[in-house]
Amino acid sequence: MFELQNKNATKEAKALLAYLESIRGKGMLVGQHTQTIEQRELWHIEKMTGKLPALIGFELLAYSPNINYETCDEACLKEIYENRDTLQKAYEWAEKGAILTFTWHWYSPVGGRDKAFYTKNTDFDARKVLEEGTEERKAFYADMDVMADLLQGFKDKNIPILWRPFHELEGTWFWWGAQGMDVGRKLFREMYTYYTEVKHLDNLIWVWNNPAPEGYVGDEYCDIVSGDFYPPAHNHTSYKDRFETISSMTDTKMLALGELGVIPDIDAVVADKLDWLWFMMWSNEFVMTEDYTYAEEFKKQYNHEYAITLDKLPKIY
Repeated sequence: MFELQNKNATKEAKALLAYLESIRGKGMLVGQHTQTIEQRELWHIEKMTGKLPALIGFELLAYSPNINYETCDEACLKEIYENRDTLQKAYEWAEKGAILTFTWHWYSPVGGRDKAFYTKNTDFDARKVLEEGTEERKAFYADMDVMADLLQGFKDKNIPILWRPFHELEGTWFWWGAQGMDVGRKLFREMYTYYTEVKHLDNLIWVWNNPAPEGYVGDEYCDIVSGDFYPPAHNHTSYKDRFETISSMTDTKMLALGELGVIPDIDAVVADKLDWLWFMMWSNEFVMTEDYTYAEEFKKQYNHEYAITLDKLPKIY
């Protein structure tokens, strides 16, 4: 039996984890990331497949407190403006029974220019967050307070969240991974401890997002382990090799495909007996064009008997 690490977890969070355990090896949640109020990916998918995803991903970048608008180029501003107020959509989808997962491309708490979640656009040194009394640590916690207030609204409405902070820590392209995986997992532990013991955000299910075993945060700091993968276009597989790598780091956590650039082959997932809990396709061109996955492939996978779409979800909480 799988249990949440937070012993004060809400009954709704416990119910969601229990549901995930109940489908393990029997079905896989179909997920789609969105990052605009329009959520055009969802309607495009419904048009292609006749279905809607059971798991909907939301982007929190525009909620970052330290955005330097004066240095943002046109693409940066467009992304921010289109992402504003998207959490209102999250509340609406929760009412419809969907499962929610949140991603935060966090603009660096100090300094930064343009899209400052990228390492190349900020001088923010995450190592200094781990030092008492630094400006970086103070700003890091101030930003966490802002996000905690937003997450508290979901707790108040009894909505559990699959919370996936500090994603892709195996890489150095984001500031939270720029100083190496050991620093990154320490940041994760800082947030976990603060949000569970101080902020009491007991509606969060903590999703670790780094497929490198040597960088694992530890069983006591997460509930589910995931990885993000972008294989060559139209390369539909079960992600078996990735499953074997991730599963090698823990035997007490369930596993998920956090972000994908190409939809998986569910027949292969079943044949390989891989108990992925879900997959979440990334947004924009990964679903709105046929550059990575053809429409017929989406239709096939969304209508697979093993796929759990919104219409197949029971009332979980």
